Amino acid sequence: MYQSNNKNQIYGLHAVKEALGAGTDLIKVQAQRGIQNPLFDEVIALCRKNDVPVTFVPREKFEFLRDKNHQGICAYISPITYYSLENLVPELFEKGKDPFLIILDRVTDVRNLGAIARTALCAGVDAIVVPYTESAPVNDDAVKTSAGALLKIPVCREKHLKTTLEYLNQSGFTTVACTEKARHDFHKTPLTGPLAIVMGNEENGIGNDLIKKCTYLSKIPMDFGVSSLNVSVAAGIAMYEAIRQRNISIEPEI
Repeated sequence: MYQSNNKNQIYGLHAVKEALGAGTDLIKVQAQRGIQNPLFDEVIALCRKNDVPVTFVPREKFEFLRDKNHQGICAYISPITYYSLENLVPELFEKGKDPFLIILDRVTDVRNLGAIARTALCAGVDAIVVPYTESAPVNDDAVKTSAGALLKIPVCREKHLKTTLEYLNQSGFTTVACTEKARHDFHKTPLTGPLAIVMGNEENGIGNDLIKKCTYLSKIPMDFGVSSLNVSVAAGIAMYEAIRQRNISIEPEI
């Protein structure tokens, strides 16, 4: 397997094909535009089959590999191994836990991902769930921002978050969408028992298809003309409200 000076990069058609065949977790693949090669086309098709994002770039983008036989392709390896949610949830129940999950819908900023992971680890969250596409990559920058938390907390990468929510609902979870569209505040929403809190991106929030699948919609009360919070800040508030409720006996209003 050909590897660049960066330990998280591999290049060359056979090397990338081998990595895909071995089930290596790849963040993304960069492919050079205009290449006509049956093996090149096969590797791109394998990427798409495995839901690995492919970006087509001009030849100049491969200047850093100019002395290497990169064959117009470079893959970026994830620094973590992703967990399967359908395997993780039963394990948590078997341990006698009430699982606590954070689901991130299209959060694309690695700094936000890292900050959320750091807070989640401190808050005792059992796993972070992200989609395959339209999500911040778990790369070295994300790990650094998380102060290493992304290396310690399980991250599950799911193809369809809508299907994920359906599975969690059927598994006895309370699924809560953090959205300004809600009528009730977080402190009036029951956050005990098996729980999954859904956070959306700052521009569009949580997708409507996911909101419809959640047990409750909840908002963070805000005043003084502020309409929204940074997603990592909002996630922290939601997580620690869940901790408050899970550690004391209360009767939330809903």
